[in-house]
Amino acid sequence: MVGTPTFPLILRAQDDVLFRSAEHAVTARMFLRAARHLAADLPDGASVVNLCRDRCNFALVLAASVLRGQVSLLVSDRSSSRLSALADEFAGTISVSDDTSVSSPLRHHLISPAWDVPAGDVPFPSVPAEQIAAIVFTSGSTGEPVAHRKSWGALAVRSLAAGTRFDLSLADPASIVGTVPAQHMYGFETTVLLPLHATASSWSGTVFYPVDMRRALAAVPAPRLLVTTPLQIRAMLRIGLSLPPLAAIISATAPLDVMMAAAAERRWDTQVLEIFGATEVGSIASRRTVAGDAWSTYPGVSLTHTEEETLVAAPFAAPTALNDVIEQLDNEQFRLLGRRTDLIKLGGRRASLSGLNRILTGIDGVIDGVFIAPDGLDDRPTARMLAFVVAPGCSPDAILAILRERIDPAFLPRRVVAVGALPRDEVGKLPRQALAALRARLQDA
Repeated sequence: MVGTPTFPLILRAQDDVLFRSAEHAVTARMFLRAARHLAADLPDGASVVNLCRDRCNFALVLAASVLRGQVSLLVSDRSSSRLSALADEFAGTISVSDDTSVSSPLRHHLISPAWDVPAGDVPFPSVPAEQIAAIVFTSGSTGEPVAHRKSWGALAVRSLAAGTRFDLSLADPASIVGTVPAQHMYGFETTVLLPLHATASSWSGTVFYPVDMRRALAAVPAPRLLVTTPLQIRAMLRIGLSLPPLAAIISATAPLDVMMAAAAERRWDTQVLEIFGATEVGSIASRRTVAGDAWSTYPGVSLTHTEEETLVAAPFAAPTALNDVIEQLDNEQFRLLGRRTDLIKLGGRRASLSGLNRILTGIDGVIDGVFIAPDGLDDRPTARMLAFVVAPGCSPDAILAILRERIDPAFLPRRVVAVGALPRDEVGKLPRQALAALRARLQDA
């Protein structure tokens, strides 16, 4: 249709490297040729569940699906029951992977790209900005996963904005190493979409353990960006991991403690930056953690307030309500006060669950920990909190004694329970159902 806005599938030069691995440096020209071949091979289907673990392959399936007008369903839960549920909800769903060991109840397609170097330039196609390219799902940390549709224009423009915010320059292309799955909105934006529209390349391989991070960072040219989470930063600091020189560490998925950020900056002689966002809206703001509590919105992002909520608006995206309470400082800066579901009240006093968790995990010897609020707080004034900790060598009684000195007595847990590990997902979040199961096991014991 004449006048319909479009946005390029790839906004890079032909010979720019988009993805790197131990075997390949995939340029924009190579990537688009492979995407066109894959688009011709993919089975028909309105929706595609992208199960690829290699980030380049994941991006390739995304690009091929966009070229075919198919919608990518991004889910971290790869269980047969979850995939079957998606097929029931989204008719005509297929799955695609790059791993022969993957089992899927859906009509399945296995890919194994051949990275040929085509002769001459490959024309870069444009995509209607309003075309729905992906449906992403919330993590379930506050309930059942909820689907959110993302247009290609919204995704692409936000990638450009992130490139501007993180000062990715044409003269000095950045190398991104990400520890966050591509299926998660944070990992999707920073390690899959960003290389398509900003001056950066992304490491293709799976990176999770600290030794993986060090090897991947050593394999890519400077300047290096490590995209990770507070949980993994804490783990790297705890073992005293040495890393190649870093231009920056980028963190998201949970609030980052200022003291931890400062320790990371000293340990690796870098700066630690945070992204603020949510699955519902994507990334919308950033800050340098040690510089203060003010967040700066991305270019093109605006916030408007009503008596009940804050709405986020960005190009090619409908205004979306935030689940967070914020204090607007000026047109571009705000202070985050906490999630609406994060605030609890006991004995007439208020506290933030995330704030309590930061105090808990800040205790020496506590590797991980979480406070759990009891059900029916409004109807049970005598209810008490519960805390689970991963703290080998530190007794629950000792942890409780320290908490007595650091938190309001109203929020002191009735029990501190030691466990071997908390049921975190791939990005370090604790789904509500997993926490409920953990509490149920305690009650049954």
